[in-house]
Amino acid sequence: MALNLSKQGLVGVVLMLVGALAFLPGLAPSSGQVATIALLPAALLLTYGTYLVGTDGGGRPV
Repeated sequence: MALNLSKQGLVGVVLMLVGALAFLPGLAPSSGQVATIALLPAALLLTYGTYLVGTDGGGRPV
């Protein structure tokens, strides 16, 4: 299964991975204030990465 992603899509995939990994410290029950505050940038990275991957490619959706 080939994804055929352009540069925009690859950047989106990387941002999604970084955003998902940034969520991990905030999921611990004993996470501190810094980990809790880091959830907002993590959510933004994940959202923007998803947007980039979703808008990659042209033509009709299959």
